[in-house]
Amino acid sequence: MRIWDISEPIEPRTAPFPGDTAFSQEWVARQEKGASCNVSTIRMSVHVGTHTDSPLHFDLSGPDIASVDLRRYIGRCRVVDARSAGSPPLIPASALTPSMLRGAERILFRTRERHDHRTWDPAFTAVGPDAAKALVAAGIVLVGIDTPSMDHADSKDLHGHHVLYEGGVAILENLDLTAVPAGDYELVALPLRIVNGDSSPVRAILRELPPHSA
Repeated sequence: MRIWDISEPIEPRTAPFPGDTAFSQEWVARQEKGASCNVSTIRMSVHVGTHTDSPLHFDLSGPDIASVDLRRYIGRCRVVDARSAGSPPLIPASALTPSMLRGAERILFRTRERHDHRTWDPAFTAVGPDAAKALVAAGIVLVGIDTPSMDHADSKDLHGHHVLYEGGVAILENLDLTAVPAGDYELVALPLRIVNGDSSPVRAILRELPPHSA
């Protein structure tokens, strides 16, 4: 079955959230210097690139990333095209039609035609609380988006994050859905088991569904 890699590359040029630690890599052992193998140390915010937030990211009493339910990150999902409204731009709840959500367990939003992991766009589209409430009401267990956050960069309350958490919905951010046609797939996007982690990078992939289940 065909696989689509929907993860951003992680490299020094990968744009971090403003104020976060960018990716850097230091080689501590190299074969050309006589070592038996190559070993590196990396430093980065856990929100760099494609990642999932744990509730601890926005709730001091919330579970860390090592404690989240992994079943939400594996299973059938639907890629949909969504256009924003307003300023700052949000996905309107009215755009989440019954036909879009019917039969869906996980929803991945494509909000733009071109995805450049090296560029920070302060006017990115977010989900926000109203669309989040509609997703919770529809029984969605995971929502992903091809932008850096479920809420805007200047949000102080992170209402969209809180609504999704309280509704039992997992979060994926910074997906690259450029090459993926809209439709249904199997998602695999497991977080690392980082104890006391507020987030984790993921290697997110979509797999083609068998013909009988498409």
